[in-house]
Amino acid sequence: MRILLFTGKGGVGKTTLAAATAAALAGRGRKTLVVSTDPAHSLGDAFGTPLGNEPSEVDLRRDGTPPGLWAAQVDSRALADRTWHELRGELRKVLAGAGLDVLDAEELTVLPGVDELLALSEVRRLASQGPWDTVVVDCGPTAETLRLLSLPEAVSGYLGRVFGNRRVAASVRRLGAHLDALRELLTDPRVTTVRLVLTPERVVVAEARRTLTSLALRGIAVDGLIANRLMPAPGFWRGSAAKWLRTRREQQDAVLAELAEAGFGPEELARVEHRASEPVGAEALAELARELYGSRDPLSGNGKPVTPLLSVAPDGDGFRLRIALPLERDSAVDLARVDDDLAITVDGFRRLVALPETLRPCRITGAESDADGLVVSLAGNREPG
Repeated sequence: MRILLFTGKGGVGKTTLAAATAAALAGRGRKTLVVSTDPAHSLGDAFGTPLGNEPSEVDLRRDGTPPGLWAAQVDSRALADRTWHELRGELRKVLAGAGLDVLDAEELTVLPGVDELLALSEVRRLASQGPWDTVVVDCGPTAETLRLLSLPEAVSGYLGRVFGNRRVAASVRRLGAHLDALRELLTDPRVTTVRLVLTPERVVVAEARRTLTSLALRGIAVDGLIANRLMPAPGFWRGSAAKWLRTRREQQDAVLAELAEAGFGPEELARVEHRASEPVGAEALAELARELYGSRDPLSGNGKPVTPLLSVAPDGDGFRLRIALPLERDSAVDLARVDDDLAITVDGFRRLVALPETLRPCRITGAESDADGLVVSLAGNREPG
């Protein structure tokens, strides 16, 4: 099973690219499910067919052969109304039994982001119950996606702090186990990777680079970036329209050149030109997929090889801990020890990273950044195991 998550700033075309990728995978013989967790629910528009909460076959072929493609749109609000009510009631009883008054118990069961958490749980359910080899997820805009992907860890920590080792209701235990399984699914690069979609505009690219850092902090692999909606080069055309196209394309090329200087050149960044008409339906999506992937396998991505978040090397009497994070030149970085964890904060995003056992007795003595991320120096006298 492989899961591809498509995200990007709102309006960059991620839904269309997710639909094209799913159609391309199905066209190559892979049974594929494409799911939208985006509240905008425009996935059905891309296929030109209505979609519901449960997967339905999308027939993009004209020769009568099995389509191999299923699609669904997750209604997170309906999920919350249907499944969260019972669990919340049980949580309230457990908290009240632990000595909290009714008001405190009520407040603690209002989990922020529960809609997104249930949407992610629904994706996992659908992925595990069908005949498909690949699941393509059309996520919401970047900020919503980051919140979605951070929830399993955040809510699991919340439950741990609230309940500790106390005996709790079976449903609470099931929730904890479910969250652990979600976190493992998201952070296994052999299963789950992200495709980050952007348009060649400085504001959009700046957000995309911050997203790369945030995903790396969460241990979620990115296997490709896609620059969408490049203006076609006007060639030798003349006139005001050609001048406008030429100016706009030069601006986009300048942004792409800056990305290349930051390590995202043609090999790391796929490019798709803007189309005169919206890509809707089988033929338009197939054409888009050909431009995006050519002869390459759509599952292979186009990003740099996934590297571990942490790697350790001896350095004299201590160690050098490399943290693979893409950083901006003006990124605000803070490092601190919290018990056996390393607290990393980059531009307001914070993550506690468990240190390898051999590094836990060590102390931070310095840090620097290079093209591959952060290098932290630690004082100690043990060799890595």
